[in-house]
Amino acid sequence: MIPRLLERYRSEIIGKLKEEFGYTNPHQVPCFDKIVVNIGLGEATQNPKLLERATEELGLITGQKALVRRARKSVANFKLREGQAIGCMATLRGIRMWEFYDRLVNVALPRVRDFRGTSPKAFDGRGNYTLGIKEQIIFPEVDYDQVEKITGMNVTVCTTANTDAEAKSLLTHLGMPFRQQQ
Repeated sequence: MIPRLLERYRSEIIGKLKEEFGYTNPHQVPCFDKIVVNIGLGEATQNPKLLERATEELGLITGQKALVRRARKSVANFKLREGQAIGCMATLRGIRMWEFYDRLVNVALPRVRDFRGTSPKAFDGRGNYTLGIKEQIIFPEVDYDQVEKITGMNVTVCTTANTDAEAKSLLTHLGMPFRQQQ
């Protein structure tokens, strides 16, 4: 089964982007490469149970098992030792990536309180977009009563676009609600 957003990308958006940027070949049109969802938990050094719960929740949100990330260096000021578990992440590709993006844009983001749109300035210069989410409870997969601690997460959308303008156009066509600039 092909996700509805991928079908829409293939049928409508490729043509619009070819026309907008003057591409001659459909393979030049930017597309999603991967989506990386990351939760950083510095408090996990004192309470390892928090990381366990965050890993479960990230698994529910993304639909695949989350990978526990460990500290690369020891930092005395943060009471952090090398190899200590401090976060979790999941890299989404293929059908899971398209379905996650669809749920993020159409279900999760509209549930954010006082939502005025995402920042149009969060591009990295190479066509990738990073979005910070303050609460994991905006996703319907997470049971609000089971949540011990509200954690935030970073969602990075990696695209094959060469410039930020191409990536922004791709995300806009795919439904990302960017804030209007004054």
